[in-house]
Amino acid sequence: MGQITYDIDMLRSFSTGIALGSYARAADRLGRSTSAVSAQLKKLESQSGTPLLRKSGRGLELTDAGETLLAYAHRLLALNDEAVAAVRGTDLQGRVRLGLQEDLGEAVLPEALGRFARAHPKVRIEACVATSAVLREKLALGQLDLAMFWDVGLDGAAPHTTSVLRLPLQWIGPADLAALDAPWWQQLQKLQRGAQSLQETLPLVVVDAPCPLREIVTTTLERAGMPWRYVFTSSSLAALWAATSAGLGLCVRTQFGLPGHVRTIERAGTVLPALPQITLALRSASSEPEPPVQRLAELLTESVQENVRDRLPAGRDLRLLAKA
Repeated sequence: MGQITYDIDMLRSFSTGIALGSYARAADRLGRSTSAVSAQLKKLESQSGTPLLRKSGRGLELTDAGETLLAYAHRLLALNDEAVAAVRGTDLQGRVRLGLQEDLGEAVLPEALGRFARAHPKVRIEACVATSAVLREKLALGQLDLAMFWDVGLDGAAPHTTSVLRLPLQWIGPADLAALDAPWWQQLQKLQRGAQSLQETLPLVVVDAPCPLREIVTTTLERAGMPWRYVFTSSSLAALWAATSAGLGLCVRTQFGLPGHVRTIERAGTVLPALPQITLALRSASSEPEPPVQRLAELLTESVQENVRDRLPAGRDLRLLAKA
């Protein structure tokens, strides 16, 4: 068998179809016909010498080979796009004043900054890691060009804002829940077994005020008739993770960027109430940002989506509409 060289356009169609859950939508996104995208998929399977998709109910899902190829496709496309940006953007200069929340800085910033710096070495980035309230204020004062933060709907349809993704808030506890012998946790365990009332108040680990999550959590608990109290507050997310890991109480965040010493608590079989979703927003200071700002915004969005995608089983429950 001769050496196989995958075509970038075919990999992009394959990856886009998986990401959008439909090859019809992928065709529309890529400016191609559905039949052309289907033909690309057939050629990709022919090159691979094995099926990449299999029937699942009324749709299709990835085979093991498809999952493997998808992982490589993400890497090849990222490298290709980085090379294109580097060639086209060698003359980009200036600075970007970037704002991020702490969990985003740890999970997204290294990857996005590495790719940006390699493609645009003449652009200087000034990063500010702060709470969403501080980032909003700095944007309003013209002290930031771009900011990414969790938005709980306080601003409504704010100008120059893009919704990157939506994730549900989660109850967060220590990684080793089985070893937790705190009275409040034991009481929750009893409630799971049929007890009628919570004698221990639920301890909460929260960010210092002002923080919109505090009101969301306490309102949710009060509606559920569950008593609560603050046991630990801090402006540092690392400090919140340390307190949660030590078993002082429960924290509420999304699953995005969680460190290894804490974990989400599955609500199935518990009395913990459901929490709402929040939006990860990307906001620029201008409706027409400078090219360096626009490019960094694109890389941040890609890094977030890849981070979340890598934590989900590839190809599960996708309704891929490519026709045989």
